[in-house]
Amino acid sequence: MGTPERMKHVAQLFKKETEIVVVLSAVSGTTNALVEINRFLKEKDKEAFETSVQNLRTHYAAYTQELISTENFKTQAFAFVQNVFDEIQSRGENPFTELIAKENLAQGEILSTNLMNFYLKEQGESPVLLSALSFMRTNNGEPNIEVISLRMEKEMIPYKNEKLFITQGYICLNERGEIDNLKRGGSDYTASLIGAAMQAEEIQIWTDIDGMHNNDPRIVNQTFPVHELSFDEAAELAYFGAKILHPASVLPAQHANIPVRLLNTMKPKAQGTLITSQTTARRIKAIASKDRIIAVKVKSSRMLMAYGFLRKVFEVLRGMKLPLIW
Repeated sequence: MGTPERMKHVAQLFKKETEIVVVLSAVSGTTNALVEINRFLKEKDKEAFETSVQNLRTHYAAYTQELISTENFKTQAFAFVQNVFDEIQSRGENPFTELIAKENLAQGEILSTNLMNFYLKEQGESPVLLSALSFMRTNNGEPNIEVISLRMEKEMIPYKNEKLFITQGYICLNERGEIDNLKRGGSDYTASLIGAAMQAEEIQIWTDIDGMHNNDPRIVNQTFPVHELSFDEAAELAYFGAKILHPASVLPAQHANIPVRLLNTMKPKAQGTLITSQTTARRIKAIASKDRIIAVKVKSSRMLMAYGFLRKVFEVLRGMKLPLIW
């Protein structure tokens, strides 16, 4: 949703006849800008910090001006945007901490969902804006699915007759009640967690490409989307280079056995890719590649009759948060 026109286009994709929860990422370029703002704050470069905040504030003022037409909603949207940047500005008066950095990063999704909410209301819709900070919880960096399910169920109770819900991807609260983020898979991960928590009929992930292709379209010409994949196949392709999907993002859907469909916002009628627990008979579906790989061979001349050797190796990998591929 890099432009107001794209946000308006995305809004047209929401199906009003059934209950849906829409999970939104930040507007394109926002997270990178917030990372830069945090860097200047950490480096105590006050002038660069204030310039970056002002540049992003100006960008969102122009974005809001183009997105919202009527004076009533424009006033509300402008006031909200200014308040967000006033808060970011005020954090610059305090010493840098990782908590402040994460609070700043969270504003990208908070901005996009609120602007979408204002736009939909201006169009006569009645969306319900849910704060992901009310139900998304992690424990030691991992989503606490049981708590998410319970909180999500409680959050939805007042809105039994509503059809359209908007919430933020990526952001959450950790076990200390601090603003944090899901890191891996971002908004796709959030959508999968929410879908699993609500036992959704289907989880849809909309990007700018019509599904997972049989090869990398950035490198190979005339690729085509693979229309059906199993969860394991999709995760393996994602791990080995398919950028459309993070390998961890569909795990909650897989555990709950909820189909995931990859669709293209630019071509909404395209078939896309359906990911389920079923595996088709076709032997080779796609090719993926991963560069910058380092192979480490572990060997010890003292392994004979030794014990605990592999445990020590695995503990080193665990400490570095490196996954094992068998």
